[in-house]
Amino acid sequence: MHELGVVFHIMDSVEKVAAENQVQGINKVILELGEVSTVIDTYLQSCWKWAVKKRELFTEAELVVLKLPAVTYCENCGQTYPTVTYGKICPHCQSPDTWLLQGNEFNIKEIEVY
Repeated sequence: MHELGVVFHIMDSVEKVAAENQVQGINKVILELGEVSTVIDTYLQSCWKWAVKKRELFTEAELVVLKLPAVTYCENCGQTYPTVTYGKICPHCQSPDTWLLQGNEFNIKEIEVY
């Protein structure tokens, strides 16, 4: 389970921004998580609930996860399609010449402070 490491990475990043901006505490962290990012949302939330108790800045902080759908682009026909449904082979032209356009993201989108 690498989600605990992911949570620590998020917290370290937020703590750095908080220190630069003299923030007293964090209310909420909004995270964009790609559908095929390999991070499991339920594990991430569970790790977050444990970790916030360990760091003073995050005592009551909520983690909100926004799922970004995985979308693949086909170089052969120029179409896009849902990655999870169809995989690597384009459903429009059957070409394997495709690449992931979106869905592997892991971004801190917003931090709500007090």
